[in-house]
Amino acid sequence: MALASTKRVRIYDVAQAAGVSIATASKALNDTGRMTEETRSRVKAAANSLGFRPNAMARALIQRRTFTVGLLTNDTYGRFTLPLMAGVSEQLVDHGVSVFLCSIEDDPALAKIHVDAMLDKQVDGIIASGKRIDRRLPVDLSQLDIPVVYAFTDGPEDAVTLVSDDYQGSMQAMQWLRELGRSRIVHVTGPQTFASVGERARAYHAVQGGDGLVMHGSWSEAWGHEAVARLWARKGDTPDAIFCGNDQIARGVVDALRERGLDVPGDVSVIGFDNWEIVAAATRPPLTTVDMNLKELGREAGRLVLALAEGKAVEPGVRKLPCQLVVRESCGGGLRS
Repeated sequence: MALASTKRVRIYDVAQAAGVSIATASKALNDTGRMTEETRSRVKAAANSLGFRPNAMARALIQRRTFTVGLLTNDTYGRFTLPLMAGVSEQLVDHGVSVFLCSIEDDPALAKIHVDAMLDKQVDGIIASGKRIDRRLPVDLSQLDIPVVYAFTDGPEDAVTLVSDDYQGSMQAMQWLRELGRSRIVHVTGPQTFASVGERARAYHAVQGGDGLVMHGSWSEAWGHEAVARLWARKGDTPDAIFCGNDQIARGVVDALRERGLDVPGDVSVIGFDNWEIVAAATRPPLTTVDMNLKELGREAGRLVLALAEGKAVEPGVRKLPCQLVVRESCGGGLRS
């Protein structure tokens, strides 16, 4: 006999079955909001038919919230914010909360316009995100009377701030290379002005020791290509592994090694950082890299902004979420993810 499905029914499923928005479904199930009795009855009938069990936190929020959270970012390219937003949305959808994104570039005037618009809409909270962990957005959110959670950007000391653990992720990469028997490892990375660069280099030296070589340049394929040229122009042993500060640098490194007739990973193992799949999967061979788990970071930001909106106590400070090494063909060893 076939077992019954254990998949949890979400409020999204109820809304879809009843032909209404998630916010309308939430209000109907909690006997709030303005709507026709026919609509309210239809939503409740759909919920009963599907076996939906409403979340207690969502019920509490409904009494005093607008079911919206603003996501404010200066990451106009979306490299970091889009996966983070996907995680936020996944976390909030079951609570009937919608997310809307506002890109402020690095313009304080534009930032103020968007923040004012969020306040006019009476959002339940704001998640502030950026393109680096050591820079603040060009707007002061500290005096707002709604919850603010900072994710992948710098926040005030008394705020909740979420970042990826660059040190832990880099340690995983370096230890993997060591387990593969690589000993002459070089770290090719980005500008020294980035806090993440310092954390990744610190992990590199913790494994490689004081005689390790860290090469700083731009976050680009061109710099990875140039770094290989410099390394092979030096006298002495050439590296048998290169740990790169991001995936673009790593792709440039792999291309430059191949042009020199070197086998990757036979002669030189290469690891990147970011797990930017559009780059990592297109590299030949596919790139082993450190995933910053931005989607999970977004889920946690969504969870915390809802907790704050409920009035729950959330300890302020910086929370570092673990990264994950995604092993592909560029460094050798078995595949894992």
